Amino acid sequence: MKITVVGAGAVGASCAEYIAIKNFAAEVVLLDIKEGYAEGKAMDLMQCSSLNGFDTKITGSTNDYSKTAGSHICVITSGIPRKPGMTREELIGINAGIVKTVSQNLVKHSPETVLIVVSNPMDTMTFLAHQVTGLPKHKIIGMGGALDSARFKYRLAEALEAPISDVDGMVIGGHSDVGMVPLISHATRNSIKVSEFISKERLEQVKEDTKVGGATLTKLLGTSAWYAPGAAVSGLVQAIACDQKKIFPCSTLLNGEYGLNDLCIGVPVVLGANGIEKIVEIELSSAEKEHLQQSAEGVKKTNGLLNL
Repeated sequence: MKITVVGAGAVGASCAEYIAIKNFAAEVVLLDIKEGYAEGKAMDLMQCSSLNGFDTKITGSTNDYSKTAGSHICVITSGIPRKPGMTREELIGINAGIVKTVSQNLVKHSPETVLIVVSNPMDTMTFLAHQVTGLPKHKIIGMGGALDSARFKYRLAEALEAPISDVDGMVIGGHSDVGMVPLISHATRNSIKVSEFISKERLEQVKEDTKVGGATLTKLLGTSAWYAPGAAVSGLVQAIACDQKKIFPCSTLLNGEYGLNDLCIGVPVVLGANGIEKIVEIELSSAEKEHLQQSAEGVKKTNGLLNL
């Protein structure tokens, strides 16, 4: 099993590290546009192999996509963060150009690959990948919901004063502060609804803390997070590589599911060897339905900024 990660920055390198440590892949290729950067990160990670007990081979490449040939799964983390004074349109224009070039190059060398998009704005970049690659819809996946759900579970465990292993919860909708829809009605502690343990007001606080999870970290760190995003990507990669049939919320192209069409947004899916094997439609409360609809409108507005 060969996996490619494009973008050897903090998220890409973290992703490669977690994949290697889990020891299910034969090879991970790290690719970056910066001369020698991916090679250096790969060498550093390989020097962890004897210490962390993994046999996955990690190699680096400076923009040579021929090294990625035959990859079963490709992850795109490349793109730029929004800089001071930069408009949203400018950011989308630059990142859309990057994602288009990267995805087309990956598919050229690995036509059967499953593509996981991490670059922001993620739902829009996932939609773009559908437009420019020609891959079947089940082979293009946006990673946002897995990370948002991990942050939701962290906040739930904190409020419950419970171990995270006891807690389950999911976030659907757009991968943005306003777009996220934490499913409070489905959140549980060891199969018991969390509303049995926590007041409505405290649950509302959990919801709001979840929605600003990324922004909270950026404020503290001065940059975007990388450990949890890398771990979230590795979870999706493992589910596909090992045909686990696990349910994750992922951004996928909808054709009528949840009453939505012609956009990519986070919903529960079953992940297996073929990528997205099934979109799971669950019962939502009226408030959750309304929030998902608003989230979809926001995503469509952002999609409208693409020059397709």
